[in-house]
Amino acid sequence: MTAPTAPPARAPRNRRPYAVVAGLVVSFAFFTLLGVTIISALGLPQDILRHIGLGLLVLIGLGLIFPPVERVLEKPFARIPQRQVNKEGGAFALGLGLGLLYVPCAGPVLAAITVAGARGEINAGIVVLTLSFALGTAVPLLVFALAGRRVTERVAAFRKRARGLRIVAGSLMIVLALGLALDVTAAVQRSLPDYTSGVQKRIEDSDAARQQLSGLYDDSNKDLSRCEDGADELRSCGQAPPLEGIDSWWNTPGNGPVDLKSLRGEVVLIDFWTYSCINCQRAVPHLKDWDRAYRDAGLRIIGVHSPEFAFEKKRGNVIAGAERLGVTWPVALDNDLTTWNNYRNRFWPAKYLIDADGTVRYLKFGEGQYDRTEKMIRDLLRQANPAVALPAPTGRATDDLTTDRTPETYLSNLRIRGYVGAPLVDDKPTAYRFPKGPLPLGKLSLDGTWTAGYEHFTAGPDARIAFTYRAKNANLVLAGTGKVTVLVDGSPTRTIDVSGSPALHRLTDDKEPRTARLELRLTPGLQAYAFTFG
Repeated sequence: MTAPTAPPARAPRNRRPYAVVAGLVVSFAFFTLLGVTIISALGLPQDILRHIGLGLLVLIGLGLIFPPVERVLEKPFARIPQRQVNKEGGAFALGLGLGLLYVPCAGPVLAAITVAGARGEINAGIVVLTLSFALGTAVPLLVFALAGRRVTERVAAFRKRARGLRIVAGSLMIVLALGLALDVTAAVQRSLPDYTSGVQKRIEDSDAARQQLSGLYDDSNKDLSRCEDGADELRSCGQAPPLEGIDSWWNTPGNGPVDLKSLRGEVVLIDFWTYSCINCQRAVPHLKDWDRAYRDAGLRIIGVHSPEFAFEKKRGNVIAGAERLGVTWPVALDNDLTTWNNYRNRFWPAKYLIDADGTVRYLKFGEGQYDRTEKMIRDLLRQANPAVALPAPTGRATDDLTTDRTPETYLSNLRIRGYVGAPLVDDKPTAYRFPKGPLPLGKLSLDGTWTAGYEHFTAGPDARIAFTYRAKNANLVLAGTGKVTVLVDGSPTRTIDVSGSPALHRLTDDKEPRTARLELRLTPGLQAYAFTFG
């Protein structure tokens, strides 16, 4: 009698994709919540987490190419009692590196998490939000990894060439790390359509999301979220939050701090700004006029400098930029965005008017409506002191973006205004045509192929854009590599070379305001963000 044949031994299950995802979730959650606190306590550079993550990617890449390096990397995981422990340990290390690189990513959700970690105010809600964010990112990666693994398991060519594929994968990982270190990946990302930006914006910029992502820490400032931007009347928006977490002050006696409570009885204008922001720079002349006209009547302006970029955190840079702009009022360096968060702010520039009792009465986000803001200042000064003698409104009060000048216009599928033509198609290359007949003042239209995204429009073949404007000069924020031919009233006037990250480019420049038809012809791949006019 023949003994029954034993069933073939089942191949050990490959858990590497799960180990990578686990490492990503663990390192992202830990370093997002506690990394800023640890780094600050040790006095380490702010970008050290990114450098560690890049270093891990290079080491993993070297481990794939050179087995002795892989064995060294796997040693810390050798005592974990799992099958294929070494391979899974290396995969977990790879996940740790990816999680470290993911920590600095931007966005309202992650901004709220990061600020919570920086302030050391971590609670169960913040932990759940962090883990949800990490898992939401990791799950799609796991799906792709599992799908790719099944393909390689079934295709004999992959199995026969495993060693060569490991060398290729390791080399690509090292190239990726170098690309991240040199910011090459940002240029690649700019050249690709952002197909999810519209959906992301609709979620993150909804009323519910704004209220949940701002002020996650307590309810002391919740009334601010119910105030309307640029309202036509004074409202009660709750007690003004304190100026907290300020790194240092400038333009105050002895560079000492300013306490809002010490300014009771006076009207305070809090201006959130950053010195390299063109929108903030254009608002400064109005602030200078108001400071000059109303300081003796009881107006106090405080500039809260909340940086958008790392170089804007350096005190010397801020002071030099403020001096160039002629800023003479107190400036608070809000490098950790603590006061920014206290006010639930999300814009540069942003103005908050506080009455003599310390209540926020008016909010204005972005540029424009300077005449309305000045009217609110005058009304609050009269409420604070009915006998006050106010000077005539400043000369710039009527110099608004909507007065004798075409307003700033975003090339955004959700924020564009004045567009004329076929309906915009979100995040998909589409052919458009200029409408027949003249283009009315303040209107723009597209011709040729364009991809309309939330943050920018990307030029395709034969891309042209027309805009009838009134201003002294027209400007456009552009990114990518290529050329833009500028035509005014049908005549070519200049050709602009564009290269690199988003930057403001002057299209026209006249001594007096004029009404003209502007036409731009763009190289495919260029990205157009926003028109501004001066």
